[in-house]
Amino acid sequence: MTKILLHMCCAPCSCYPVKKLREENFEPVGFFFNPNIHPYTEWKKRLGAAKIFSEKVGMELHADNHYRLREFLQAVSGVVGEKNSPDTIKPDGAHDRCKICYARRLSETAKFAAENNFEFFTSTLFYSIYQNHELMKNIAESFAKKFGVKFFYEDFRPGWQEGIDLSLKLELYRQNYCGCIFSEEERFSKEIKKFRKSFNKPENNFDAR
Repeated sequence: MTKILLHMCCAPCSCYPVKKLREENFEPVGFFFNPNIHPYTEWKKRLGAAKIFSEKVGMELHADNHYRLREFLQAVSGVVGEKNSPDTIKPDGAHDRCKICYARRLSETAKFAAENNFEFFTSTLFYSIYQNHELMKNIAESFAKKFGVKFFYEDFRPGWQEGIDLSLKLELYRQNYCGCIFSEEERFSKEIKKFRKSFNKPENNFDAR
């Protein structure tokens, strides 16, 4: 089997991609690097779950054990909109903050792959039905070219439910928001939900790209 570096956004999202990659004669090696995750206790839970998952499926794992939220916040500080702006309230996976987040994680993965003699890399981000796949694909390909490695693209979304079932079977910790402080607010804020509901009226529709 050919080894492939698999960026892991979390353990549950890794279940189907690992299974699928092995069916395609790849042996995935996990790489946990997610400076966007907030708060620290949530990051610890996801890192711990990634380690447990890797042990259960017999996968080698390399993890960044440093909490890097400050770096992420510094990177996105100039692009996050006002709390009630459409850019913030109506996410489509393509805001500037998401682009920065994708780029930070995928660039570090491509760099690690190059430095550790991996021919290919990919990410569990391509399992998510909530992310902008074309944007992530373009970003990954650009860093593959920069670091001299190959990006392997696979749309893992068809295995969405299978991945959920596998994560439940493995009794993995399952989070309920993307990871960053902004996605947490958008997931739980009643004010934002109210604004989004009013903003999504037909007369307010717009192309956010």
